Amino acid sequence: MNKIIETIGLTKSFGRVKAVDQVNLEIFEGDSLGLVGESGSGKTTLSRLLLKLIEPDSGEIKYSFDPKALRKECQIVFQDPQTSLNPRIRVGEAIAEPMLIHGIFCSKGDDAHRRLWRVKDLLQMVKLPADYYNRYPHELSGGERQRIGIARALASEPKFLVLDEPVSSLDVSVQVQVLSLLREIRQSLKLTYLFVAHDLSTIAYMCDKITVMRAGKILESGSKELIMKNPKDSYTKQLLESSPRF
Repeated sequence: MNKIIETIGLTKSFGRVKAVDQVNLEIFEGDSLGLVGESGSGKTTLSRLLLKLIEPDSGEIKYSFDPKALRKECQIVFQDPQTSLNPRIRVGEAIAEPMLIHGIFCSKGDDAHRRLWRVKDLLQMVKLPADYYNRYPHELSGGERQRIGIARALASEPKFLVLDEPVSSLDVSVQVQVLSLLREIRQSLKLTYLFVAHDLSTIAYMCDKITVMRAGKILESGSKELIMKNPKDSYTKQLLESSPRF
């Protein structure tokens, strides 16, 4: 299996706080890796370092693809669908925007028509009707907005998705629907996921591998079965005890 991303000694500080402290991490093609820890553990900072949304103080990140293609190959689904979408543009335009940025369907006279059909395909993929193309974000529910965020992230045809607490702001019943959708999309498109969350039960539902972070450091990593059945670190045991059954 090909290694898609590797970090070596990755470190990032904010003032006197080391948000990420000498982190070594490997993500392989096809992985669904869960990154779990309490608020302030460094998991969101680490995910943003991987996407080069922020720069490390030290350490190295290696990619299996040309780093110049990072914005196309790696996408993120944010925690809050309300703030991740521009309220002034229609849903269809929001989904099509990454295609324009990355030059997908942008070279021929009929490409506007092809983009339209691609957007409708993406709406179908996230199980929304095609007529949502002309709606505005405020006309949608929270779960529907998050589905639009997922469709938008898929528009550039990425290999790797960071899912940053993508259901934490949704009602429990909607959480299950969105998580099931994300599992289905990963299987159908053969994507690699980094799923960031503070709840081990959600991570276990979504992921094959688990990495536990606290105070900027990785405490343990392994298969879902290993971490859930035989956690080695006391902090992991605390997370497991405090997580509700999903």
